[in-house]
Amino acid sequence: MFIRSMDEIKAVDWGNGTSHRFLLERDRMGFTVCHTVVRAGSKSKLEYRRHLEACYCIGGSGQVVSAETGESYEIRPGVLYALDEHDAHFLIASPHEDLELVSVFNPPLHGEERHQLDGDGFSHY
Repeated sequence: MFIRSMDEIKAVDWGNGTSHRFLLERDRMGFTVCHTVVRAGSKSKLEYRRHLEACYCIGGSGQVVSAETGESYEIRPGVLYALDEHDAHFLIASPHEDLELVSVFNPPLHGEERHQLDGDGFSHY
């Protein structure tokens, strides 16, 4: 057993916010758990080609939009979205508040992954 608190973990700037990564590949749990903050007013073009991700909203608000269908879903506290098919998507934080998520990745992250959001395509890792 081990215990970690957010104040012990260095935040990773993933591109449009921060990620405190509580569990990583080296912990041998088989998944990663993060506290993710998406900066207010940001729009991120994301796609996880090697990972599946589920996000549970614990604060703020925003939207996740399917790149394939254009369908938009409201994200607010108590809502979970799952990217179960490596879905390309837009993650949009509301203009007036940060979006806070508990994010779970499978397989686990190494720890220093960051998005490249300045290109034409969807950022991935």
